Amino acid sequence: MLANKKPLAHFADGEGRFLETVRRYLRCFDRQVTAGHLIRRDHFEPPNHHRNYTLHRILFALPGEEWRIDEMIELMASPVWGIEQERREGELLGYQDWMNDHFLALRYPKPTDS
Repeated sequence: MLANKKPLAHFADGEGRFLETVRRYLRCFDRQVTAGHLIRRDHFEPPNHHRNYTLHRILFALPGEEWRIDEMIELMASPVWGIEQERREGELLGYQDWMNDHFLALRYPKPTDS
């Protein structure tokens, strides 16, 4: 992110459930927030019929790219998930089209005619 190659980072786990390894990464990101190089937003989703815990999302964006945080939160709340949502997630994270195309071809292979 600091090299301006990726505009957004997204971490998610149950509230209070982040592993120590992830918390270590978050502290590195937080130092960049303190220095004014990144913006942090914490978002909490209450338990629902799919999970019995509060989901804690931590999103970091480059200054000027904060809009990606709101869009990612909205995307993650989508009641459906498929190729369009996967592509949008990649776009928000800053992946190039060819990278998204490659990932989606692996994730959603086209059926072969037999």
